[in-house]
Amino acid sequence: MPSGTVLAPPALEARDLHKSYGAHRVLRGVDLTVAPGRLVAVVGENGAGKSTLLKALAGVLAADRGEVVHHGTLGYCPQEPVLNDSLTVEQHLRYFAAARRLPGLEHGHELVGRLGYEKYLGTAAGELSGGTRQKLNLTLALLHDPDVLLLDEPYQGFDWETYLRFWELTEELRSHGRAVVVITHLVFERERFDLLADLVDGRLVTRATGATEAEEARHADV
Repeated sequence: MPSGTVLAPPALEARDLHKSYGAHRVLRGVDLTVAPGRLVAVVGENGAGKSTLLKALAGVLAADRGEVVHHGTLGYCPQEPVLNDSLTVEQHLRYFAAARRLPGLEHGHELVGRLGYEKYLGTAAGELSGGTRQKLNLTLALLHDPDVLLLDEPYQGFDWETYLRFWELTEELRSHGRAVVVITHLVFERERFDLLADLVDGRLVTRATGATEAEEARHADV
């Protein structure tokens, strides 16, 4: 490392997170560090505690013990969209932009176009399909261009075209230095991620991704 180089702090740090529901210990000392520009998958079976972990990382659920530190702004996309069924897509954009004190809706409209549901801007959320509700859910999490993005099963209900658009958008976020954590029960394309972490018995166990294995093989051949 060159003399005088200053390393950027991690975008997200979780240290020794514990969470129990009664006698059921869900998180048993989770540690996770995510650098800017990194894409991380947290993988686990249903009931493993993935959503509990993401809620703790987002600060919407208090851990029993441990610490979470964010360096920068946070965007959170829960598994179940938190929408007002009587409000239209456009009204959701306006209310969330006002809450975030954003100067306008240009970025929101850009995201709607990228995800391909601009024809529903005037439609009430209660009339949207499950996949389109998830698109709106993701748009609202991205509206303020957060430094750290936490996504719980973000492509659930997406068709194939939207799934590909999601990954194009995610790659752009990563290239702009955003840290992204994706909660999922299945990983189809390991090479997309910088880190895979399995949530097993309340702890995270990391494993190599396709990209990591390729990089290690390249160095081995040198």
